[in-house]
This record gives sequence, structure tokens and C-alpha cells, in this order.
Amino acid sequence: MQTIRVHDKLFEPYLSESSIAEKVKSLAEKLNKDYEGKKPLFIAILNGSFIFAADLFKSISIEAEICFIKLASYKGTKSSGQVITAIGLDMDLFNRHVVILEDIVDTGKTLNEFLPQLYHQQPASLKIVALLHKPEAMVFPVNVDYTGFSIPNKFVVGYGLDYNGLGRNIAAIYQLVE
Repeated sequence: MQTIRVHDKLFEPYLSESSIAEKVKSLAEKLNKDYEGKKPLFIAILNGSFIFAADLFKSISIEAEICFIKLASYKGTKSSGQVITAIGLDMDLFNRHVVILEDIVDTGKTLNEFLPQLYHQQPASLKIVALLHKPEAMVFPVNVDYTGFSIPNKFVVGYGLDYNGLGRNIAAIYQLVE
């Protein structure tokens, strides 16, 4: 793997395609065990989580459903500070075991604003799965129940994560060269 350019920025290799695949499979195994017999509803947050959600869901062997919601808070390499909901949730969550799938949790703002809407529907349980988590960047109190990788507070692209719309189709994850 070598340095790549996305728009005007350089990114260096950070997580390989194979290490991501191993971690996703490991997360799926834990979820299969923890949700056996519970028929969970996975809610994947678009756009960033679509590749993670698809790969994870292929390894989910228990009865489960998946749906998608679009929430956005990024402009460029920084959080905009506002959460924009573009596609709403159309599933009834009452008494369901709900599992949120996120590509990355950094400040926690997006989930902090979204979770009350979910709790209002009285799910039986609500857990968060994040492929990437930036503990150093956390500002809002969000508990990530299943974490793929804890990473430093650096901007990353690839595997669904973008920089101004580009880079999502890169199979590995790259971090910004500073």
C-alpha cells in the first residue's frame, strides 16, 4: 500500500483490507452469539457505513433484519456541528433489539442527537457497533458497545469513509498525512 491523493490531501495506509475483514468477521461472531434467538434489527447509518454494514451482515447467521437511515454531520475534514437527517427511519422499534451500525464514532454528536429519537420508540435494547472509534475526540457521552478499532484523532478515508464525497471505494483505510 502506498500514499494516495484524495482531492487536495495526501493519505497514508492505516488499516489493511485483510485486517478490516478479520475484524468485521470477529464483530459478526460476537453479535451472532449475543443476539441468538432475539431477531435484532440492524440500523446502518448512511452514507459511511454501507460497506461495513454489507460486509458485517453477510457474516450474520442469526435471524436479523437491516434498514438504513441517513444522518450527516461532516463538511470536508471537520464536523459541521449540525446533524442533518436526510432519510428517516420507517421501522417500528417498539420492543425490538436494535443494533446501530456506524462506520466511525468520533465526537459522538451524530449519535447523541439521534439516539433519543430511537429510545422514544421504546426498543427492548439498543446497542452501537462502530468499525472505528476515536476515544480522544469524544465530546458527547455515547457508549460504543462493540468497537472494531480504536484509532487516534486523525482523519481517515476508505472502506466507506469519504473526504468530500471521494475515497469511499478504497478497500483499505488511509489516514491523513499532516
